[in-house]
Amino acid sequence: MKIPFLDLKQVNAPYMDALKDAASAVVESGWYIRGTYCERFEKEFAAYSGFAHGVGVGNGLDALTLMLRASIELGHLAPGSEILVPANTYIATVLAVNAAGLVPVLVEPDERTFNIDPQRLADACTEKTRGILAVHLYGRLADMKAIGEFAKTRDLLLFEDAAQSHGARFNACAEMPADSKSAEAGMKSAAVAYSFYPTKNLGALGDAGMVLTDDAELARVVRMLGNYGSEQKYVNRYRGVNSRLDEIQAAFLLAKLPHLDAWNERRREIAARYVREVHNPLVRLPEIPADPREHVWHVFTVRTPDRRVRDALQKYLEARGIGTLIFYPIPPHLQQAYAAGPEGGAINGAMDVLLPANPKFPIAEAMGETVLSIPVSQVLTDAEVTEIIGALNEFVC
Repeated sequence: MKIPFLDLKQVNAPYMDALKDAASAVVESGWYIRGTYCERFEKEFAAYSGFAHGVGVGNGLDALTLMLRASIELGHLAPGSEILVPANTYIATVLAVNAAGLVPVLVEPDERTFNIDPQRLADACTEKTRGILAVHLYGRLADMKAIGEFAKTRDLLLFEDAAQSHGARFNACAEMPADSKSAEAGMKSAAVAYSFYPTKNLGALGDAGMVLTDDAELARVVRMLGNYGSEQKYVNRYRGVNSRLDEIQAAFLLAKLPHLDAWNERRREIAARYVREVHNPLVRLPEIPADPREHVWHVFTVRTPDRRVRDALQKYLEARGIGTLIFYPIPPHLQQAYAAGPEGGAINGAMDVLLPANPKFPIAEAMGETVLSIPVSQVLTDAEVTEIIGALNEFVC
């Protein structure tokens, strides 16, 4: 039995007629940028996610960058301000902070959740710290209550990278949709950035992203920044970029959004089976949150005792026909882009502020050497899940 890590053709196949109809409708409309489909998806995804405003952009990286740039343009942040980010995140989070003219400061993750550790935030703060960018890694919501309460005590802005958490719900707002914020102190973000890259739980058929916020002025500035800094044609208030959600991608996403909750629930069922039925001491399983709605299992990531075992497990599963991926083998601070010297170095000249000499983040580095993600897509059959469980239980090293 061959089980790919993720088969996008199989993911989209049941909805092919709806996707073809969506594409045809856009083509026939004669309007391909920022039209009615984009407007509809912005409103529907914002409402689904519990926010007042949504602004479609070209991709997830732009969503992160533009929400931060808009905060600078509005005077909520100053250029060069420090933003706390998890040390084990995908590099896009760090790149966005730099691209906005801000300084990323890495904070070690909580080994239990893989998300930024709220207990380490205080030690990472300096007089230049102005914000926190929480990442809901692997589909599990970060501890937004603890992070938000800390941000409030330090008067810091709170942002979210929700590229992997479409449809996740805070247990304190049990009946509110994905990434909703309750009125309770410590749970309100200035803005949230989403990616709709094809592999996401809610994926387009190309690149796409969105910024969600309750701040009408922030949404307005994000929209202008993504349109060459312009609100009125040929009048440019800001030095913007070209980052707009295409009509055809918005139409695809509108067709898929009604199915997201069911897809996430199937992922939870698969994850629960893994946690319940895998009993190999060499395969360390992630925990299921007390409220399962806080996790949408964008990926199911296990850990091994060391890199040797991880690499052996990956090779073994490959031989069994089971696809795997590593998220992420090299943490941002060890990437060449952030290395000292002529071949690497600073973006915006800020790396000397970001990292001390010979930076060490042992938890993030250990994760890079020991994590392995196994299939968890909603299209997996029960038989395929059983095969994966059996393979994991039979692994020896």
